[in-house]
Amino acid sequence: MKYGPIPQETFDYPLGDNPEGVFILCEGNFMYGNATMSFYLPSTGELQNEVFARANGMKLGDVAQSMTLHDGVGYVVVNNSGIIFGIDPETFLVRKVIRGIGSPRYMLFAADKAYVTSLYEPRIAVLDPATTQPVGAIDTGDHTSTEQMVVVGNRLFVTCWSYDDTVLVIDTATDTIEAEIEVRPQPRQMALDAHGKLWVLTDGGAEGQTRQAPALYRIDPATLAVEREFVFRIGDSPKGLCVGVDGETVYFLNEDVWRMAADAEELPAQPYIRAHETIYYALGVDPHSGDLYLGDAIDYQQQGVVYRFSAEGVPLDTLRVGITPTAFCFR
Repeated sequence: MKYGPIPQETFDYPLGDNPEGVFILCEGNFMYGNATMSFYLPSTGELQNEVFARANGMKLGDVAQSMTLHDGVGYVVVNNSGIIFGIDPETFLVRKVIRGIGSPRYMLFAADKAYVTSLYEPRIAVLDPATTQPVGAIDTGDHTSTEQMVVVGNRLFVTCWSYDDTVLVIDTATDTIEAEIEVRPQPRQMALDAHGKLWVLTDGGAEGQTRQAPALYRIDPATLAVEREFVFRIGDSPKGLCVGVDGETVYFLNEDVWRMAADAEELPAQPYIRAHETIYYALGVDPHSGDLYLGDAIDYQQQGVVYRFSAEGVPLDTLRVGITPTAFCFR
């Protein structure tokens, strides 16, 4: 399949019995169309940059946002281009293209459906995962900026981020909102721990708003009760919420890298990995090894860097990638 003037190359990274490989999305600069994708093999240290463009003969687009793997396809959400590419995770070739969702953010598969959130539309798109064609939508009313999603049983939890303070609880059987959980301004990331608790991280509000203290929440997804609220200082900007491979450790960024036990009673007093002339913008945890991947935006203009650490905090590798590494997807 020929897409354009960029010469196409052939890639072949078989998944095999013990798959490895990390996709690194670099969002690029807003309105510049310079988002990129890199691919990294931890066992050998091999790094391939611009693999999407090199495999398909066209650029990825404007603002790469997120990626998820499902049923042998890697779905790459390109926010400002309003497009989702379904790629072969071994060859990086495009197999599916999804359009028609305004400013898509994240994609999640649950209950034989695919859900896609949007930065600007007051609805969550519902797709048939086999055909990727729309089969419906969930009206979110005044909540016009839906973000990350987590599914627990027959409930879909959705953060409402920009200028909002709500986590939606959606019944996946009926695709209707059954409850709302109010939190501090701008909840964004979520994760599940080994005990089935839902963690939600807020950022304290947008520029131009009166900033409030961000918070990290531990919520019981069965009762919807907030079990703990860990409050940061006003001016802090926590992000990158992840749970360790054992489900017992919670990680996040707040200039430095922080970690805490899932049963902790207070925020940690000392950082786990200190930032040294870096702007840690993204955090990922390898579900196989527990290694940490830290995206350094540097100045948001030049090529970014990804630092790989062991779960024990030992530096393992440094990778020069595209502009503003923002998300990691593990095969």
